[in-house]
Amino acid sequence: MVYGTLALLSVPFLFPTWWMVTASLKPANEIFAFPPSLLPDSPRLDAYQRVFEVQPFAAQYLNSMYIALVVTLGTLAVSSLAGYAFARIRFPGQNALFLVVLIGLLIPSEVTIVPLFQMFNEWGMIDTHWPLILVPILGAPSVLATLIMRQFFIAIPRELEEAARLDGLGQFAVYRRIAMPLARPALGAVAIFTFLHSWNLYLEPIVFLSTPDKFTLPQALTHFVDAYGGPMWDVQLAAASMTALPVLVFFIVMQRQFVEGLAHTGLKG
Repeated sequence: MVYGTLALLSVPFLFPTWWMVTASLKPANEIFAFPPSLLPDSPRLDAYQRVFEVQPFAAQYLNSMYIALVVTLGTLAVSSLAGYAFARIRFPGQNALFLVVLIGLLIPSEVTIVPLFQMFNEWGMIDTHWPLILVPILGAPSVLATLIMRQFFIAIPRELEEAARLDGLGQFAVYRRIAMPLARPALGAVAIFTFLHSWNLYLEPIVFLSTPDKFTLPQALTHFVDAYGGPMWDVQLAAASMTALPVLVFFIVMQRQFVEGLAHTGLKG
C-alpha cells in the first residue's frame, strides 16, 4: 500500500522526464500528434545526431561540465574555510559579520547583474568563462554553502579539537585533519547544491557570453531553431535529454551524502 501510494505520487515528477526522452525519439510531426502516445511508433536517433550539427554541442557540453566542476571544488574550499572560521574561531564582530554574509541570501542575482557586467567589462573578462566561475565561488551563491558548513562545524564536539591541540596540531591542521574528514556529509550536500546551481545557470551566461563555442548548455538550448526562427522540437528535446543526464547521475551518486548532510546541519525539513 505504501509503495503503491509512493509510486502514484511520483508520477507527476517522473512523467515530464519520460515524455522528454520518448518524444526526443519521435519525428517532429509525431511529438504533438493526437491522441498522444507514450512510446514512439518507430524510435529514431536522428535528432541526437542533428544536435551536434546545428551547434558546437560537444564544446558547449564540455564548457558546462568543467565550469560546474571548478565552481563546485572552489565553493567547497571557500565555504568550508569560511564556515569553519565562523563556527570555531572567536574574533571581534563575528556574529555581526556573519549576519552581513547571510544578507547575501536575500539579494536576487538580477539586482547585481548590471554592476557585475560593468566590473567584468572593465577587467576585460566579458565573453570569457571567468564571471561564471568567480561569481558563484566568491559571491552571494556561496552564502548558503557557508551556512551549511558552519552549522555542521558547530555540532563537532570541542573535545576533539582540544585533544588534537594537545597532540601539537595548529588551527589549520585541526581544520584539515580533524574537521574536514568529519564533514563529508555536509560537503556532499554542498557539492550537489553547487553543481546543480552552476549546471542550470542561465541568466549569467546570456549576459556574459556571446560566442557559440563558449556557450553553456542552458544558453545553447535556446538556439536550436530552424532557418525561420521556429523551434526544432525533436532536436531541442534530444539536447535537453543529454543535458539532464549528468545531473541525474551526479544526484544518484551523491544522494546519500546529500540527505545525511542536511540532517546533520539541521536544515532538513
